[in-house]
Amino acid sequence: MGKKLALVLLFFLLYSFSCARQKPAESQATLIFTHVTIIDTAGGPNKTDMTVFITGDRITEIKKTSKVRRAKGTQIIDATAKFLIPGLWDMHVHWYDERYFPLFIANGVTGMRIMWGDPDHFKQREEISKGSLIGPRMIIASPIIDGPIPVMPDSISVSNEAEARQAVRHVKEMGYDFVKVYQLLPREAYFAIADESKKLGIPFAGHIPSSISATEASNAGQRSVEHLGGGLGILLACTNKEEELRKEREKAYRGFSRQKPPTRSRLGAFGTFHKKVLEAIDVKNASSLFALFVKNSTWQCPTLTVLRSGSFLDDKKFTNDPRLKYMTKAEGESWELKHNPIASSNTAEDWAIEKKVYHKELEVVGAMRRAGVEMLAGTDVLNPFCFPGFSLHEELGLLVEAGLTPMEALQAATYNPAKFLGLTDSLGTVDTGKIADLVLLEANPLEDIGNTKKITAVVIGGKYFPKASLDEMLAKIEILANQMRRTSLSRHSRRPLMVH
Repeated sequence: MGKKLALVLLFFLLYSFSCARQKPAESQATLIFTHVTIIDTAGGPNKTDMTVFITGDRITEIKKTSKVRRAKGTQIIDATAKFLIPGLWDMHVHWYDERYFPLFIANGVTGMRIMWGDPDHFKQREEISKGSLIGPRMIIASPIIDGPIPVMPDSISVSNEAEARQAVRHVKEMGYDFVKVYQLLPREAYFAIADESKKLGIPFAGHIPSSISATEASNAGQRSVEHLGGGLGILLACTNKEEELRKEREKAYRGFSRQKPPTRSRLGAFGTFHKKVLEAIDVKNASSLFALFVKNSTWQCPTLTVLRSGSFLDDKKFTNDPRLKYMTKAEGESWELKHNPIASSNTAEDWAIEKKVYHKELEVVGAMRRAGVEMLAGTDVLNPFCFPGFSLHEELGLLVEAGLTPMEALQAATYNPAKFLGLTDSLGTVDTGKIADLVLLEANPLEDIGNTKKITAVVIGGKYFPKASLDEMLAKIEILANQMRRTSLSRHSRRPLMVH
């Protein structure tokens, strides 16, 4: 009996020790939201009166709110009448200065897709991962790959198949997450990039080059199309003269670059081309293209924010923006109309055409979404009047204006980026086991997408930043911008040239 008793006592001691080591999630949690409404960005119904437990950088438990035990080191937030969404992603960003990263965080942007990569971005990403730098998660594009006379002077320039394949191998070896293709790639080089990317298992995305049709780009496997193709690429597919107009576009763009400012005759060619596209457009003509996008999983990142700014750069109501206080004086001045080599030469008729093109682009975005084409929210920060963090909320509003529902617009900045990047196991929804990148809102974004601006707290990697901390971030950026008055934030050679 003595041996049996000893074994029983040993069993209970081991069991008690095991329980002590495996405390329930509630007692381990370092951050708890109670009485919160969770917006299900996968498309399900809202989950009301929930408690969300966060341990380290993960959501460890979600359940209906009941009495919560306060453990040592645990922060409990009463989120009654508030709404919890995943952290937002801006899927088209040009940014280099890490001191400004808090501008994204203060606006609930916890992830971004860098669309012109730089070696510094790898260092920044590593520091963010280690926790030594506060900033959004990063997906990093290669430097732009363009044709023999590239639009942007720092691009990787390729002229033929061999050079194109070598460029893909190079950016893959450098560790970039995907290949960025641009406007003036020759056909041979573009299709070589597509083939080599497939062989090496690295995605490619970007503009639809002027030498390529939208159908060809989708069939070649281009992962995402930016700015509706650039150069009116998608709009061309909505006309009954696509081939004719595409050749005219290619001629208008030939030799076009930042190094060589456009002549009056070249500007006239652009204006005539835009006019012809508008006259020939019929969105119904594009139904087969939209079906192809769905079939091939060709995502769209319309960047309506930058398309709008390019079309309204003559409007003082638009350009006298109070958020300019967060930009340096030099940067704000560089955004002015007189510094844009194309827009500064526009006539009143040109501006009227630009605005008609923009409104037609809104119509096309709505039609694509109704056809089932998948969307990503992106702004094209740091182009004129595309503000870090702030403009992502504008992009969501413009997507709704284009015809998306508030849920679809919200998904374009939350669930869709996670799906596009293959990260739905860790991001995109508020679920147990996911990374704790979260935004707490004062009002329901499904009732009004503008409510994404009403941020009361942000969590990134489990770190909690209440509104007071977010306001402090903004205040510090304003001071920094004032101190750097004569500094350009854009590295001008790195700013994509705004042109439809």
